[in-house]
Amino acid sequence: MKILAFGKIAEILQKDEMELSGPEDTLALRKRLEIDFPALQGMDFKIAVNKKIASENFRLNKEAEIALLPPFSGG
Repeated sequence: MKILAFGKIAEILQKDEMELSGPEDTLALRKRLEIDFPALQGMDFKIAVNKKIASENFRLNKEAEIALLPPFSGG
């Protein structure tokens, strides 16, 4: 699956795009990212699947486009 990273998350990953296989759902994806990139542990970020924020655990497939969205503020 294709993973896009933005802002602080892209800085931690040292890239703004990567391919990943394996995680079956967003919870497993978050756990794997936190193991591979310990600086993400405890960071509040959202996961979007196919341009929709996954507010709950969401099942993934290999064609999914994932975006890792750091906290942001706006008015």
